[in-house]
Amino acid sequence: MPLDYPTLRVLWWLLLGLLLIGFAIMDGFDLGTGILLPFVARTDDERRVVLNTVGPVWEGNQVWLLLGAGAIFAAWPAIYAVTFSGLYFAMMALLLALILRPVGFKYRSKLHEPVWRTIWDVSLFLAGFLPVVLLSVALGNVMQGIPFHFDDTLRCFYTGTFWALLNPFALLCAAVGVALLTMHGATYLSNKTEGAIQARSITFGRVSALIFMVLFAVAGVWIATRLPGYHIVSTIVENGPSNPLYKQVEHVSGAWFHNYQQHPSWLVIPLFGFLGAFFTVTFLTFRYCRSAWLSSACCVFSAIATVGVSMFPFILPSNTHPSMSLTVWDASSSQETLWLMLVATIIFLPLILIYTSWVYHVLRGKVTLDYVAKNKTNVY
Repeated sequence: MPLDYPTLRVLWWLLLGLLLIGFAIMDGFDLGTGILLPFVARTDDERRVVLNTVGPVWEGNQVWLLLGAGAIFAAWPAIYAVTFSGLYFAMMALLLALILRPVGFKYRSKLHEPVWRTIWDVSLFLAGFLPVVLLSVALGNVMQGIPFHFDDTLRCFYTGTFWALLNPFALLCAAVGVALLTMHGATYLSNKTEGAIQARSITFGRVSALIFMVLFAVAGVWIATRLPGYHIVSTIVENGPSNPLYKQVEHVSGAWFHNYQQHPSWLVIPLFGFLGAFFTVTFLTFRYCRSAWLSSACCVFSAIATVGVSMFPFILPSNTHPSMSLTVWDASSSQETLWLMLVATIIFLPLILIYTSWVYHVLRGKVTLDYVAKNKTNVY
């Protein structure tokens, strides 16, 4: 086999991060658009304009979520088992929130009654807001550690509750996530709309970018001063079997900064988050809307990459049994499975990227009030 086991594990850690970042960037502006719907659009026609900016593409963007979930299932089965069974109610809440979106798109314009359309407008707002909150809360809890453990036969036991997930740090992460994707959605709308909708999108994009910078800094200070991290103290057998019982882990303050202490150059990753938000504000101010979207996408990339790099090699820590935390080295599938999946990814991921690029090229241009007025029967 061309690649050894440790290399494959790290590659799939990178690929999992890439898929999650792809979802956050591509589906993130859809969610951000839903959050902004009640604020940037003040008439029924304006709301239809906003909906039709994402209507043709949101389903394709969710492919990144399916790819990420599939990668966790196949490459990191232990992580899939803990999150999708232990966090069952949180996952069900996320799925119900995501289900609101296709239903809202399909049914909103079926009737002309204002009450009917208002109900679905609220549903579409919730379909953007709730997934961002739930996913950000999940990320905040992952950084703190999830209450789970294994027995000697590697059966997983989750000992937490749904309401315990709504702790102060996780809610701070939710606020960071909402500000981040609201900014991202606003930059997308500034590219796809004109007139009053574009002006309001620019305003909300600038404000949410500034809020993100403040909250991102607060989260960093919290992690540095109040949030303990995890550190492996025993020898890691990087080419050994995937067994989370073969190590010792301590839960100590400042552990999430260990990678930056070893590699100071990695500090540019969180720095790009601040720079991305700053340039987003600057580009929106001068109405360089395409550049604003690109800088916003860099900001999204940086925010998620910061979490991954800070936690490496941990993927899912346990706050009740730290030594049973799941890492890159002890939670993966077999070497053969990782290799076959890598070959499939090398073949199919470029095809997905090419097709996605072609779709956005075909759908380039702005959605206007005149366009919606002339196509009332065949647009959302």
